[in-house]
Amino acid sequence: MAETETRTGPSRRTILTASLVGTSIEWYDYYIFGTAAALVFGTLFYPQFSTAAGTIAAFGTFAMGFIARPLGAALFGHFGDRIGRKSMLVITLVITGGATFCIGLLPTYAAIGIGAPLLLVGLRLLQGLAVGGEWGGAVLIATEHARPAQRAFYGSFAQFGVPIGVLTSNLAFLAVSGLPDASFLSWGWRIPFLLSVLLILVGVLVRARLADTRDFAQVKQREGVSRMPFGELVRTEPRNLALACLASIAPPATGYMVIVYMLNYGTQAAGFARPTLLALILASTLVWIAAIVVAGLAADRFGAKRIYVLGALTAVIWPFPMFALVDTGHWGAAGLAFFVAAIVQGIMAGAQGGLFTELFDARFRYSGISIAYQMGGMIGGALTPIVATSLYAATGSSAPLALYLTALCAITLVTVLGLRVRTAPTG
Repeated sequence: MAETETRTGPSRRTILTASLVGTSIEWYDYYIFGTAAALVFGTLFYPQFSTAAGTIAAFGTFAMGFIARPLGAALFGHFGDRIGRKSMLVITLVITGGATFCIGLLPTYAAIGIGAPLLLVGLRLLQGLAVGGEWGGAVLIATEHARPAQRAFYGSFAQFGVPIGVLTSNLAFLAVSGLPDASFLSWGWRIPFLLSVLLILVGVLVRARLADTRDFAQVKQREGVSRMPFGELVRTEPRNLALACLASIAPPATGYMVIVYMLNYGTQAAGFARPTLLALILASTLVWIAAIVVAGLAADRFGAKRIYVLGALTAVIWPFPMFALVDTGHWGAAGLAFFVAAIVQGIMAGAQGGLFTELFDARFRYSGISIAYQMGGMIGGALTPIVATSLYAATGSSAPLALYLTALCAITLVTVLGLRVRTAPTG
C-alpha cells in the first residue's frame, strides 16, 4: 500500500501514527494520575487520614475518573456517530491534556485545606470524561480504514497507547523518584503532569492530518446517520452491548492490579524500593507491546474472538502465581510476575479492537465500543485498587486479592464466549 495521501483517504502510516500517538499521549495523562495516587496523593491531599485510609482515599480519587469514563463514552460516542470520528479525537486529546496540566499546578491540602482534594477530584472527573471518548474513536479511525482481514492488526495500534502510556508515565516518575523525599513531595511529582502540555501539541498536529473513515462516509452518503445512536444501540443490540461490557473487565482488572496497586503493595507489603518497582513495570510494558503485535496478527488469521478467549483464559490462571512471585520479595520473581501479566494483557488487547469493531453496525459503532470498553474499565479498573487495598488491610494476605482478580477475569471468559460477531463489519 502506498504511504502517500490519496484521494480515497489518508495513508496507512498517517492512520496508524495518529491512532498510536494520540492514545499514547492520552493514556500517559491518565496513568500518571494512577502512579501519583499510589505514591504521593495520599500524603499531599489526604494527610488527615491514616496511611491506609489516605491510600484508599487517593485510589478513590483515581476511581472517579473511571466513573466519568462511561459518561464520556456516551457523550463523545453520540457525536462521533453523528458528526464523525476525527473531530472527537482532537477534542478529547485537548481536554485530557488540559486537565492533566492543571493537576500539576494544584496546591496541596497543606496550602488550601479541603479545596485541594475537591479540585483534584474535579480535574480527575474531567480527565476521565475525555478519556471515555478516546479509545473508541482511536480504534475506529484505524479499523474503519482497514480491509476486514486487517482490522485486528490496525486496531492493535490504538491499543499500543495503553502500554506506551504506562511506559512513558513510569519513565517520567522514575526520572524524579530519585529526588530526596522532601523535593519529590514538594515539586518533583508535578513535573510529569506539566510535561503533558508539550505532548498535547504533538498529538493535535498528528491528528489534524486525518480524514474521517470510509465506513462513516458510507453512512453519511446513504443518509443513514442515526439521530440517537445510543438509543438505537440499546434497542437493536442490547445483548451484545451487555456482554461486551462484561467481556471488557479482565484487561483493566489485570492491568490496574499491576501498574497501580502493585506500586503500593510491593513497597509496603513485599519490601521493594519504589524505583525498583517502577523499573520492573516499565520493562514489562515492552513485553506488553510485543504481545499486542503478535495477538493482533493472530487475531486477523485465526479470529479475534478466539484470541480474546485465549487471553481471558490466561487471565483467569495467572493471579495466584503472580502474587506468589511478588511475595518472595525478589526482583527477579517480581519481574517474571509482571512480564507474564503483560503477555496476558497483550493477548486480549491485540484482539480487542478488531473484535469490538465486528460487534456493532457503523451507525452506532462509536457509541457501542466506547460504552462497552469504558464500563468494563470502570468495573475492572476503578474498583480493583480500592478493593485490593481494603482486602489486604483486613486480612494481611495476598490470597483474597488473587481470588478477587481471578473472579473478575472469569466473568470476562464466560461472557466473551456469548458475543455474536459479524462475519465482516458493515457500514
